[in-house]
Amino acid sequence: MTLEIEQFMCRSDNFGVLVRDTESGQVALIDAPEEAPILAAVQRTGWKPTMILTTHHHGDHVEANLALKQRFGLRIVGPKAEAGKIPGIDEAVEEGATIPFGNHLIYVIETPGHTAGHVSYYIPTAQMAFTADTLFALGCGRLFEKPAAVMLESLKKLAALPPETKVYCGHEYTQANARFALTVDPTNSALKERAAQINRLRAEGKPTLPTTIGEELATNPFLRWHDPAIRRNLGMENAADEAVFAEIRKRKDVF
Repeated sequence: MTLEIEQFMCRSDNFGVLVRDTESGQVALIDAPEEAPILAAVQRTGWKPTMILTTHHHGDHVEANLALKQRFGLRIVGPKAEAGKIPGIDEAVEEGATIPFGNHLIYVIETPGHTAGHVSYYIPTAQMAFTADTLFALGCGRLFEKPAAVMLESLKKLAALPPETKVYCGHEYTQANARFALTVDPTNSALKERAAQINRLRAEGKPTLPTTIGEELATNPFLRWHDPAIRRNLGMENAADEAVFAEIRKRKDVF
């Protein structure tokens, strides 16, 4: 029941991801940011996509939907709450839905905040989650369509996944996120070590993903609203979780 991953860059900082089930030969594309790099990845691997798993409606995630559907005849899956905004959508999914993928099931987790209907996709048998613009390595998405309280609940869902779960995000924002994280959580030794490792990876032109839920719980300030050191640093020792999270997001917006 092995899954193979091909991760590659699209546009300036988007990640494209092809996922292949080795037994059935089925191939899923996570979002469709840009046609040319996706076609290059298909040619490089020989993996012809059979479906696109769309996470949300933003143009840098759906730009190539129609072109790829025309080329490959693939099926486009996307969030029910944004179905009217997803080009070429064939199947609208919501919380609790499962999508067969070879011998695996892909679970839909509603993770609104960045957009009103954003979803993430989770494959428990492969210990993989595709979180697009909800959870980033050392960050989270901007709150364009829902308030902080909604994003906080979405992040709590993802934080509850097993710590070994590999996380594939929508963008290569990790180095900038690390610089900000150190301003909020400056005494975190695990974060300092990770920031140094990220700098080395980027200097070598290597991606910083995937990450894991466990690594994010230890170092991502957007999952650490409960941490006493962060709260002290913010002067919010007794504040509600939502208020702490909202303050961290507010600071990142102007960082």
